Amino acid sequence: LFCPCLIYGAYIFLPFDAPLLPTTSARLVYTLRCTAFATFPIVLGMIVSGISRLCSSALEPFGELHREVEIHRTYVSQSVNLFILYFFNMAVLATYLPQELLKLIPLLTALFAISRLIFWVSYAIGRSFRAFGFSMTFLPLLAMLLWNLYGMFILEPENLLS
Repeated sequence: LFCPCLIYGAYIFLPFDAPLLPTTSARLVYTLRCTAFATFPIVLGMIVSGISRLCSSALEPFGELHREVEIHRTYVSQSVNLFILYFFNMAVLATYLPQELLKLIPLLTALFAISRLIFWVSYAIGRSFRAFGFSMTFLPLLAMLLWNLYGMFILEPENLLS
């Protein structure tokens, strides 16, 4: 319930609009530029993972990982997997959204980045706290997937393979 309220509030109250994007290629370029910002938590996780690996007290570089190193490594691998799903869903979503709803592209990107950071912090606190951050990432992704399937099979089935 938190994610739709957050997106709706940001959509209504943030004072920016998406540029006029009449063609599919312009929408895809806009989406690509917006989703580049969603890689920030992943790159930050890679840097912290590398630093924690260097600063760990393990004498064996290929030995068993400490909990601190394992947390960052797991976060990065899960974030990369979710980013791939997120990116492809965003690319398809940008082709089906009407012009007035293209403001959702940067808002969903910001939600993805913030939710991955929340997941990272809650995962470091304890494994039982990570459900909130994961659900903030996964449920909007699931909603995008359902909207994309609806758009492909119900709204424009004649353009499915064109």
